[in-house]
Order: sequence, then structure tokens, then C-alpha cells
Amino acid sequence: MDPTLTFHGAAGTVTGSCLRLSANGAEILIDCGLFQGPKTIKSLNWRPFPFDPKRIDAVLLTHAHIDHAGLIPKLVREGFHGRVHATAATVDLAAVMLPDSGYIQETEVERLNRRNAARGRELVTPIYTRADAEASLDRFHVEPYGRWIPLAGGVRARFWNAGHLLGSASVEIEIPREGAEAARLLVSGDIGPGGKAFVEDAEAPHGIDFLVVESTYGNRERDDPSPAERRGLLAAEVRAAMAAGGNLLMPAFAVERTQELLHDLDLMMERRELPALPVVIDSPLATEATAAFRKHLKELPEETEPAETFLAGPNIRFTRTVDDSKALNRIGAGIVILSASGMADAGRIRHHLLNNLWRPQSTVLFTGYQAPGTLGRLLVDGAKAVSIMGQEVAVRARIRTLDCYSGHADRRDLIAWTNARRPVRQGIFLVHGEDDARASLAEALRGERPPVFLPEMDAAYALPADGPARPRGAAPRLAPSQAHAVHDWHNERAALVLELRRRLEDAPDDEARERLLHRVRDALA
Repeated sequence: MDPTLTFHGAAGTVTGSCLRLSANGAEILIDCGLFQGPKTIKSLNWRPFPFDPKRIDAVLLTHAHIDHAGLIPKLVREGFHGRVHATAATVDLAAVMLPDSGYIQETEVERLNRRNAARGRELVTPIYTRADAEASLDRFHVEPYGRWIPLAGGVRARFWNAGHLLGSASVEIEIPREGAEAARLLVSGDIGPGGKAFVEDAEAPHGIDFLVVESTYGNRERDDPSPAERRGLLAAEVRAAMAAGGNLLMPAFAVERTQELLHDLDLMMERRELPALPVVIDSPLATEATAAFRKHLKELPEETEPAETFLAGPNIRFTRTVDDSKALNRIGAGIVILSASGMADAGRIRHHLLNNLWRPQSTVLFTGYQAPGTLGRLLVDGAKAVSIMGQEVAVRARIRTLDCYSGHADRRDLIAWTNARRPVRQGIFLVHGEDDARASLAEALRGERPPVFLPEMDAAYALPADGPARPRGAAPRLAPSQAHAVHDWHNERAALVLELRRRLEDAPDDEARERLLHRVRDALA
């Protein structure tokens, strides 16, 4: 029977990366990530896996970001006993990211259950706990770049630097086939844009049978500033934020994005390209991750210009306690706060947004991709009011974006990376992208051969010895319309409630308010 590749995540969505390779009796996962974005998508995290975790022989982890690694603790808790193969830096980062994710699951559920108990609703349980995450770390096994890893079924794999995150990797897999040469499968993972502060540029082999490529920015081409130009753009945003008279909030992914921003702010203040400003990192995970980055300082690319006080300058402060975090809310102006999560959907950044979004003097600067349905995406798309932890907040702050810190290759880079892998003989699969991004990249890559596939959630493809990959059916957990949705009914409900509240407040008198409520009741009836 031909090997089969099944796309259990990041197919029609950007998060939840999870591929399952079935070959010669072996079952191998490439990534096992958490779903993020609209609640309909996130609900998949609580549902059973679409495969038996006990039958999975191994996991090949491309990098430590939660949308690629975040369901490994659940996988282990439900019976996976194999190894999670990853690079040394990925193992170090996962050791702080997964327990933090488990802690977030516990605290979020505790808060939700208080509300559910008050409303007489059923209580829910976390996807996994901190203890589950810590227990899962025993499954991790360090692998160097470039060395073949023997796996079940005669399959072997090796990692190539993907240039995306400290320790990130593309995965090359060889699958033995009876009476034919071994099939070669390359999974890109997330590809970096090149010129990043903490990783070398991406590399990978060419002459592949089947290629899986991310497409996060498949429809966008960004400017490609030098490190000095990038710092100049950041400095301009910082000066404008301070001139506005408020605080600068930077929702930032705790791993790598925070360290990149911190590195540049530190360097510019050291060189007096920026005035000395208090920069506060309010994220326990970012604090631990920064220590991991210092540990791997020797792996920095040669062109990186580290400040003398690498990630620990005199103006930089890391909060240690919840009280330290709350104390920041008493400061009305003049500080820079970096806090997770990068999409503003969890973590301490939400408390800072509650305290600052309604202030016209405040600035919120986004420096990374914002998934559909997240609070960050709503703000970037121009929402006038949002709901945060059940509270309505008017958006009067300056909302700014700066995409030169993106950890993902843009359309031009993805095309170049893919073309450098040619000849690709039997099929290209585009994953990890919204509809427009995947369609745009597919159009650029289509030619006489190989065919380009846009797999849907839980779709399976046979990988034959001859000819192109063949669809083998699917048992989707979500309909494509749900998987692709930028907003779901939860987002629409929140927007409707906010709109109704504003209409009632703006009505000229109580009689008008009663008429409006009657019309709403009639519509519901």
C-alpha cells in the first residue's frame, strides 16, 4: 500500500500544524500543534485526536511555537509513548513553553468555570495541565541538524535549519518503497525571511518527490530592510508613541519576537539612538525564554550585532510577580511594555489593553501575524470597541503595525525557497495559510509539473511510486467553511452585543430604547 500523508491541522487554517505519515506500518507525526483563532477552531483542541495516540511511533517537531508543539502534552497524556525528536534549542524552548501553556490552560479554565458556575452552566476541564506538560518533556530527544534519525517502518528523517526561530527546522523524510527508490518528502515547517537576528538563513535539499510548504504570507511581499533600517523603523514608532503622551504596549510572542525587539531596543539605547526609556517585559514565559536565548548565544549568526549587555541592559526590567504586573497599571505614560501573547488572545497583555486601549494617548504596536478571530486581528482590522474578559472597551488608542519583524518568509521568499528545492517530482502541498495566501502562492507555483494541492482539514493523500500524489478522501472534523472562517459566530455575537449596547446608549430617550429592544425581541421570535 502506498504511503499516506494526512493533514490534521494548518489545512485551510494557519494554526494547529499536524501531519501524519502512514508508511510501512509506521505512524509518524510531523508537529502536533495547538489551534488558535476563532472559538470554533479552538474547540478542536478539546476534541479527541482523529487518530489513536497510542499507535503513533514518533513525532518530528519542527520548532517550539505553540501552534506546532502545543498539543504534545495532550498526545502524551492520551497514550503516546514514543520519542519527540527535535533540535537542542527547540527542546530547551519547549521546556519553558509547554509548562507555561499548561498553566495558561488551567488559569483560563478556572476563570471560565467561575463564570459558568455563576450562570448555572457545566464546568469544563483544561486541555492539559502544567503537570501534563512537564511530564511530556520526558518524551523529548535532542537531534542535531543534518544527522539521519532512524524511525519505525524503515523510515528515516533529518533536520535542516528553517531560519524561522531558534532551533527551527525543515524535515526531510525518506520512505523505503518495495521495488522502487525511497520516496523523499520534505516538510518546510515555518520558513524564516532571512537576515534574522538569532538564526541563520534557511537551507534544505533539492530534488524532492513530495514537498509541503507553509504559506502564511503567500499573498504578501514586504519591504526587506537591513537590521539598521529595521531598528530605525522601530525607533520611529517608539518616539511617536512617547510623543503621544502615553504608554507603548507591544503584544509580542514570548519566544523570539520579544527577544528580537528587546535586542534592538537595548542596542539603540546603548548607542543613544533612542533616549533611555523603561522597557518592561511582563511575561513569565518571555523571561524564561530569554535565558534560553542567552544559553544559545554562541549560535547567533555572525552578522548579528548584540548589545554589550545582551538582552539585559540597564533600562530593561522583567516583572517577577503578579503584583509587579499589576503595578504597571498605575503608570499612565512613558514606559514600553512587552507582554504576551502576540495575538493578544491570552496572557497578561489583555490586562494592559484593558487599562490602555481607551486612552487616546496610548499606543499599541503589533509586530507579528494576527490569526483570524483573535483580539489582535480585531484591533488591527479597526474595531472601535472590543470585549476583553467580558468587559467592553472602547478603542481610542493608536493601533500600529510593523511587519519587518515577521518570522515568516513573504511571497517572494517562499517562491524562491520552493524553486530552490526543484525538481519536485510528484506534488507540492500548501499549508499554514489563509485562503487568499494559499491561492496566490499556488498560482505562482503552478506549472506543467508537479501539481499543487491545497489540502483541507483531515484530508489524506496517497504518495505513489509513480505519478502525482492522489487524494484518498477525508473525514473532516470541521466543514471547510468553518475551518476557513475569519470570524465565527462567537465573534459575531460579541460584535452584536457591543453594537446593541452602543445603540441603546446613543438613543435619544427611554422610549426609543424600548422600541429598539422590542424590534430585537420580534426578530428573535
